[in-house]
Amino acid sequence: MSSAVLGDFRVSLIRDAVYWWDAGAMFGVVPKTLWSRGTAADELNRVPLGFNCYLIETGEHTILVETGGGDKMDARARERMRLPPEQDPLPEVIVRHGFDPERIDIVLNSHLHWDHCGGNTRLQGGVARPNFPRARYCAARGEWEHAHERHLRDRVSYIDANYDPLVESGRMQLLEADGEVAPGVWMRSAPGHNRDMMIVTAASGGRTFCFFSDLVPTAAHANPTWVAAFDLFPLIAIDTKFRWLTQAADEEWLCGFGHDPETAFATVRRHPKSRFEAVPAG
Repeated sequence: MSSAVLGDFRVSLIRDAVYWWDAGAMFGVVPKTLWSRGTAADELNRVPLGFNCYLIETGEHTILVETGGGDKMDARARERMRLPPEQDPLPEVIVRHGFDPERIDIVLNSHLHWDHCGGNTRLQGGVARPNFPRARYCAARGEWEHAHERHLRDRVSYIDANYDPLVESGRMQLLEADGEVAPGVWMRSAPGHNRDMMIVTAASGGRTFCFFSDLVPTAAHANPTWVAAFDLFPLIAIDTKFRWLTQAADEEWLCGFGHDPETAFATVRRHPKSRFEAVPAG
């Protein structure tokens, strides 16, 4: 299923595109003999991934969680990811999914890596303009500050045109801590992938949806010890995953992942060997 109803909310997957990325980066120290049982790689050892966004309709608000890869990667990078030289702007992708992008009034970025916020803006005549001009954008202040530190380890992950024009114009709200961005919809700290990443939860009618972003980038990463080589703080990531996956299993949350190319929604259940597993919701 690509949409789910939780009380008064409807949550829908908007997959911006599917791209291919190095499997070693995605699975870190996990041996290929393990991860390849459920994920097939190509001849360059790349695996398919999705630019996954989610639309939360609350009745009062239309909230877009993440904005995909955007239009600011050069031709060489796009070829490396097996993406076409150009792709449709995110608002057009949203229209193809059957939704009106003009209704979006809140945009949430779990963090500011280019593959999660690239569609915040669109380049027009060399100027970055908001793709969702009616929307209030939200991200963590600590993440925005880190983006400008230009650390050698991860500076390649940040493209200022995805967020700085929004901050400068007052369209982007920088959160100091966990916060309720709309009734029933929260951004919550989930460090590990980087210091200030946040997950998104939306609760209505006694049910909860959780977008795990890069804390659990695909259903395969529901095993707490399967952390990506991208993660800046792998031990913290494991502890954070265990905490949030425990709550997701105990409370029967419906979950979404930042990059799974096939699974739109899943539930989390305990597993005797890996502690947890993600079960696709049909």
